[in-house]
Parts: sequence; structure tokens; C-alpha cells
Amino acid sequence: EWDVCVTSYEMVIKEKSVFKKFNWRYMVIDEAHRIKNEKSKLSEILREFKTTNRLLLTGTPLQNNLHELWSLLNFLLPDVFNSSDDFDSWFNTNSFLGDNQLVERLHAVLRPFLLRRLKSEVEKALKPKKELKVYIGLSKMQREWYTKVLMKDIDIVNGAGKIEKMRLQNILMQLRKCCNHPYLFDGAEPGPPYTTDEHLVYNCGKMVILDKLLPKLQAQDSRVLIFSQMTRMLDILEDYCHWRNFQYCRLDGNTAHEDRQRQINEYNAPNSEKFIFMLSTRAGGLGINLATADVVIIYDSDWNPQMDLQAMDRAHRIGQQKQVRVF
Repeated sequence: EWDVCVTSYEMVIKEKSVFKKFNWRYMVIDEAHRIKNEKSKLSEILREFKTTNRLLLTGTPLQNNLHELWSLLNFLLPDVFNSSDDFDSWFNTNSFLGDNQLVERLHAVLRPFLLRRLKSEVEKALKPKKELKVYIGLSKMQREWYTKVLMKDIDIVNGAGKIEKMRLQNILMQLRKCCNHPYLFDGAEPGPPYTTDEHLVYNCGKMVILDKLLPKLQAQDSRVLIFSQMTRMLDILEDYCHWRNFQYCRLDGNTAHEDRQRQINEYNAPNSEKFIFMLSTRAGGLGINLATADVVIIYDSDWNPQMDLQAMDRAHRIGQQKQVRVF
């Protein structure tokens, strides 16, 4: 009775037995980087469906390494790209470091299968985004905690003894926390009684800048997306918004699916009261349309620059009326 079936990844996993019964003429997968890991459950289930033609749509075909590209190509043409080892040896980055040869070879392989469209080609009215890197010093409290973290494991930092990768990563993570906000450490916040006022701002360099920036942006009728890696940082930003009476929405990995959609709709509604939308980069960085905002603040960058680009593109996308500014 029907010609087209539109569904979500969750439903595909739940109802895989139903989908397997059909001989599909065409399977189109949006946000195709979801299947970049060929061993993931979704990827394995989709490979079992009977399809004549397959099409993948994605804004970020490559996030970490070329093996992910093999996974996508193998999904499209399992007979041609049947061995990942062969593919990895053709494009062994170690033997081609910094060489254009590798890129040219890749282009030659991809040309028959890839149609690339840039936003600038498709939507002439979309203005290019403006990125501004703001360099900020640490507050007095942050400096104290930063020194504490470093001194605690000074031997590892100096490379005395054997290098322990996990310990080093842990120290790095603690230093990132310190740069984001010292209150992410237990015992840093003054109290009890715990109050929400000036100290939330002046104890953190980034918050001082944010506190100056947001009222100006509000006065200009801009609307803001704030991305952070840490959900506890979003908690602090929530306290800050309550204190400054900014209307906000929040979305992270714990947000239920219904709430997620409701908040996005609330934020995008015409004449919406909501001024700020806080998102965690991994949960809010994919497949969400927030083109009603025109300022993106990356509170702390992801290790993977593709994730930050995805985050900026929540606002910088077709349908955006203003010029997008990224801080």
C-alpha cells in the first residue's frame, strides 16, 4: 500500500525482523557516519537488509581515520571493498606522511562513488561564519587548583620514571576541568551555605568573559548556543542562567528523546523567549537544526575538531538568516 518507509535508527534495531522481509529497491541513510564502525549493532543490522541500491548522506564522512571510510564504502559495495586490510595497506598513512600522493590516490578511488556538495555551492544566501578565538587567563582560584593538580603528579609530568599514558591523560583531564571552572572539583566552591552569586563568575576566567559577552549579545537580539564537553559544566552554566535570569534550554546525553524534541521546538518557535541553548558537544552536535541561533560559543573544544565543526553547523546551516559568529 505504500511506496516509501521513513524510520529512525532506533526503530530499525527494534523491528529488524520486519525490515528483513522486504526486498528494498533503495536504502538511503542520513547522518551516515552513524555506521562508521562496521562492528556496531546498527551497522551489522543494516548490512543484513536486502537492497538493490544504497545511498549514504553525511556531512562528516571522516572523523578519526581512513578505516571509517572503508566501513562506509564496504557498506555501499561489499564486493569491491571486501577486505579492510587491503584498503588499510593501500592507504597506509605511515608510509605517506604529509604527502599529496595519498590524497590523490584517495580522490581517484572515491571519484566514482562520491558526490560532494559544499554549503557555499548549494545556498548562495548563507553568509560565511565568522570565527573568533578568545584567549583568556586563569583566575586566582584557577591558578591555585592548576598548580595543585600539577604538583600532585609532578614526577609524571616531568617524565621521571616510565611514562604512564593513562595517568598523563588523567592529569590532562583534571587540567581541562580546572580551565573550565574550578567548581568542577569537590571542595573548591566556598560554603556551606552554598550561594549562587558573583563568585560563580569571578572565580573563573571563562565565566568572566561569558558574563560580559552574553548581555551584549542579548542587547543585539542575538541568540546563543553554548557547547561544552562536560555535563557538570552545564550544571554550573544552568546556575549562572538562573542567577542572571536568562531563559535557557538544555540538552545532553541524559535528555529523554521527547524532552529533546520539545526543547528544540521551544527554542526554534517564532518570538521564542529562550535566549540560550546549552548542549553537550557529543549529544547535541549531530543532526539537530538550531538555525534560529546566530552565535555559537564553544566553551571547551572537543579533542576531535570534526565534532566542533558539527556543533557550529547546528546554527550555520541552510535556513540561517543572519551571519553566524563563533567564539
